[in-house]
Amino acid sequence: MTWRHGTPDTMLFTVAGSSCSGKTTAARALAGIDGLLVHDFDEIGVPRGADKVWRQRATEEWVRRVLQWQQEGLDVILTGQSPLGEVLACPSATEVDGIAACLVDVDDAVRWQRLEDRDPGKWSEDAKRAFIRWARWMRGHAADPRHMPEAITRGGHGTMRWERWRGWARGDRRWVVRVVDTTGRTAGQTAADLTRWVAEARADKAAGRLALSGRWAR
Repeated sequence: MTWRHGTPDTMLFTVAGSSCSGKTTAARALAGIDGLLVHDFDEIGVPRGADKVWRQRATEEWVRRVLQWQQEGLDVILTGQSPLGEVLACPSATEVDGIAACLVDVDDAVRWQRLEDRDPGKWSEDAKRAFIRWARWMRGHAADPRHMPEAITRGGHGTMRWERWRGWARGDRRWVVRVVDTTGRTAGQTAADLTRWVAEARADKAAGRLALSGRWAR
């Protein structure tokens, strides 16, 4: 899905979340924001047996695409599974003008029910439990870069630059992830939350307050 309007300052907005968080549905409602392209990670094509190494390699490919759109003065929202640590570790991430991260989350029981309702019979009990475990890890990662980093760093793609943030601690001003909980909320309410987040991040960048801009990796 792609929508294009206008040309303000350029940023990459990452909207991550485990399956059935509601991130893709909410992102569709951001079509009216000026200067914004909205893309879903899976547009790149998901091969059979896609794993962590593939996801990290594909994240770098998306970052490179963002850099192309950056030349046109366009912001990009990218929805998918890539947590902030993977985005920042992409080799090309330091070339992006500004980065803002959001985690779209939902209560575990609600996620389980959504998985069953969306694709009845598709997911095994083990698969659904894996989605829940990934969601719980993403919550911890969003709050603290030291939360089990090995979940993404161990056995990851060889080009990733984990050292950029490996030494950061909880509370580091550069580690900011907006958490949007969709539990008990409509898609419209979640979209409004994301719209406010985009506006606030853009304002922070314009005012020089956005930590993940400029020389954040140095």
